[in-house]
Amino acid sequence: MRRVRYFENGGPEVLRVEEADVPAPGPGELLLRTEAVGVTLPAVRKVREGGLPLPAGLGGEVAGRIVAVGPDVTGFAAGDRVTGLCFGDGYADHSLLLSSMASHVPDDASATDAVALVRSGLVARGAYAAARPAEGESVLVTAAASGVGHLAVQLAAARGASRVVAAVGSAAKADFVRSLGADEVVTYEELAGPAPLPFAPVDIVLDAVGGELLSPALAALAPGGRLVAYSSGGGTFEAYDLLVGAKSVIGFQMALIARHHPALMERWRRELWEEFAAGRLRPRVHAELPLEQAARAHEIIESRVNLGKVVLRPV
Repeated sequence: MRRVRYFENGGPEVLRVEEADVPAPGPGELLLRTEAVGVTLPAVRKVREGGLPLPAGLGGEVAGRIVAVGPDVTGFAAGDRVTGLCFGDGYADHSLLLSSMASHVPDDASATDAVALVRSGLVARGAYAAARPAEGESVLVTAAASGVGHLAVQLAAARGASRVVAAVGSAAKADFVRSLGADEVVTYEELAGPAPLPFAPVDIVLDAVGGELLSPALAALAPGGRLVAYSSGGGTFEAYDLLVGAKSVIGFQMALIARHHPALMERWRRELWEEFAAGRLRPRVHAELPLEQAARAHEIIESRVNLGKVVLRPV
């Protein structure tokens, strides 16, 4: 089989396609014929910033058809279409998936729909839930055109937000996020600029950017508002800014939900497919590329030009 690995840290140019044996599923594992792979910013950062022994493969969101099941697997069989998070070689013709991290893909959804919806959708759903939203509250979503952000905009609109503000890096993305249900659009420059905010303060901020945008995003909250940070971009703010507005900052990480609250994750997963079936949640795909163009996929993510999800198609 083909798989993508990197032998040194760096930019997209360090990714290499190599031949390898098809792995055998171990206890609790599923072997997939991989049909779609979701490319994410954390994966791109991992290649550039390091942290893993080299050479290394890339895990991530995968979808495909089961070709073999390992010992102690229940609820899945060869021929089933599934999606989930792969911790090994996900950028590959075949991938191993823990059955505990897998879910069935409905007949009316494609493999691309699955990788664009489930993992990114779980992050969007979980971040929104962490904010404890009430009916009629307003929401600001940063990185609103990203794989997670474009689903967060739709979820907020579908779940009763009175107003959804989409923050994007470029005004060129405004029409895209408006098509998702955003009522207002603001660029990062406008959000962080010295001029007054071009929109009324919001009750909730879902922040996927962090860094220098964290403080301006916090300033966009109305008194009593909550900011949910689910970015790996870091950032700092003054504690006094929380005190004077009775504001809260909440950290959210999907991995902790998967590890400690699997039943909740499964409930959110079912909700996502229900929203998809009802037409209220539609994943958008910026590009579908063959496996050998993994470097190009990483370039798109790094350049922040994508409108929706970037997907690799091994087949």
